[in-house]
Amino acid sequence: MSDRPVVLVVSAADKEAEAYRGYCLESVAAVYDVVLITSEEPSWEVPYIRDCVVVPDPTDQAALSAAGRALAERHDVIGVFTWTEWYLVPVARLARQLGLPTTAPEAMQACRNKATARSLFARHRVPSASSVSVRTLQEAQRAADRIGYPVVLKPAAHAASIGVIRVDTPDQLTAAYPFAARAAGLGLESTDILVEEYLDGPEVSVECVTYRGETTVVAVTRKTVSDPPYFEELAHSVDAADPLLTEVAPAARAAIRALGITDGVSHVEMRLVGGQPRLVEVNGRLGGDMIGHLVRLATGIDLPRAAADIACDRAPDLTPTRASAAAIRLIYPDTSGTLTSLHLDGPHPPWLERVHFQHHPGDELILPAEGGDMFTARIGYAITTAPTADLAHSRAEQAVRTLGLKISPRAVSQSARIGPNA
Repeated sequence: MSDRPVVLVVSAADKEAEAYRGYCLESVAAVYDVVLITSEEPSWEVPYIRDCVVVPDPTDQAALSAAGRALAERHDVIGVFTWTEWYLVPVARLARQLGLPTTAPEAMQACRNKATARSLFARHRVPSASSVSVRTLQEAQRAADRIGYPVVLKPAAHAASIGVIRVDTPDQLTAAYPFAARAAGLGLESTDILVEEYLDGPEVSVECVTYRGETTVVAVTRKTVSDPPYFEELAHSVDAADPLLTEVAPAARAAIRALGITDGVSHVEMRLVGGQPRLVEVNGRLGGDMIGHLVRLATGIDLPRAAADIACDRAPDLTPTRASAAAIRLIYPDTSGTLTSLHLDGPHPPWLERVHFQHHPGDELILPAEGGDMFTARIGYAITTAPTADLAHSRAEQAVRTLGLKISPRAVSQSARIGPNA
């Protein structure tokens, strides 16, 4: 029997889990014995876990709690956490039921419900955006008139920029509302839509670690997003020496305090408007799109390990051991259609840390404007390293240019298009 501490991880089992969260499980398993709750029989996870219970829908609190109790009876579990957005609230409730450390479920609900978060930001004077929660197109029209165009429509309880769209005119609002409403209808904590002030400025995220109420700001992730009206994230970069860190840290800490987050890793999104930070949202978990891996490549700080430590009420080691930079370029097609060719040409230089393809020849790719999302449109990613973020970013662009990528465009009727460009 192992004498290592046991931590319970609740993780999604979608087909890209290994590509985007495999590094997290590997990192945690290097120090802890991992017992896992996931929605499908484990496959790639097997080398990293000691035990597993399959729960088809981990958002089902009763089923999740029963699985957690079963694992706690078989093992001396000292902590539980998740890096999956949809499971934040039920996992916090499970931790409380097992008597394990956790941020309060109510705080996780505030992270998941962006309307609640906006109210808390306003109450605690955290710079944010004007926001109105609506349920109908007519309410959205009135809210947009009050706020003033351009506005952003956003599901109150979703993630990954799904259903988020910028609207510049009343006519565009009428066309865009169903796009946001479809995504909002899938929300667990709320099915409302938010009409929000458009924050015009560069977007960043701030990667934070909170332990017993004290927040350490670890890194800033600079982002490249798609052209309006959508908000697909196209690239991220992390530089250990980023001077922006000290400028955005106070706003990130204030947002975490306002939401009541006491423990865990948080991914705080904001835009710099006139050079000043304005909050977009706080995700009460590790950032997606391999951002935690970029942080480790750039700084040496292991965010998945920190999340596990905090879940087990252990002070995380946040000492930087590197002073470098890393970038990820997320690969999208220029048009919807069938992927007919995909391969990486040329040499594989040492700064090209990894390339991953999540679609393959024969797959249909559908962009958001035609009803798709990041899962139907994204082809994969390339990760690069360099002494500076600018060089890492340019290397990532260079790597993508070497791809042998061909798309057979599909004919799309005007009625199939979504949003203000329809």
